[in-house]
Amino acid sequence: MKLAGKRAFVTGGSRGIGRGIVEALCAEGAEVSTCGRGGRPEDLHVHVHWHQLDVADPVAVEALARSIGGTDILINNAGVQVEKTVVSSSDADWDAVIGTNCRGVFNMCRAFIPRMGPGGSIVNIGSISGQFADPSMALYNASKAFVHGLTRSIAVDHGPDIRCNAICPGWIETGMLEAAFEASSDRATARRDALMRHAARRFGRPEDIAAMAVWLASDDASFVTGQLFTVDGGLTAASPINPGLY
Repeated sequence: MKLAGKRAFVTGGSRGIGRGIVEALCAEGAEVSTCGRGGRPEDLHVHVHWHQLDVADPVAVEALARSIGGTDILINNAGVQVEKTVVSSSDADWDAVIGTNCRGVFNMCRAFIPRMGPGGSIVNIGSISGQFADPSMALYNASKAFVHGLTRSIAVDHGPDIRCNAICPGWIETGMLEAAFEASSDRATARRDALMRHAARRFGRPEDIAAMAVWLASDDASFVTGQLFTVDGGLTAASPINPGLY
């Protein structure tokens, strides 16, 4: 029970990585709130507080932070992915990706930081795509680089009272990963090739990211702030020429 007595708020907790983090925080004794744009998922743990929220709306975010009175742990997980180049991206794509991935994280941090006491921890979900650009993911790549930079700034500006770190997931078994394979001309070959590029020889699972989030939120990481933690099964550790593929 690393987080007993702590309050935690997780954005985008209805499915995928967010849901994994919600469940892990609950298992460690935290009182957990989460949010999404839709209604409460039927299978969400009964003790989890649900809020319908668009994190890109600063007025709604501020009203929520005021109504719940703050939190000890803030996990910014909500994210949108659009698979396009700069030239093919529309204004609507910009609003969707930058609105959620950048402005949403900014809105949540701005609203909750003044309501977090000493010992508070913010964990932002970045991506390896913010460090190494994926093809045809221009807005997503840029948005995650923003998250990484904001993470460092918050750590510097608001320490020592608040710690802020980011997790950079690799390829995690979620709907986003499946969408990427669906876009390939040969899904089976693309999936096999991707697996061979992972030293762990598997894709990540939401619980892999959740385990890191729990550690960063806990007092075990009290001397850790302003850092980016890559959790990718060794994907970015390898040379682009991988002998295991041949």
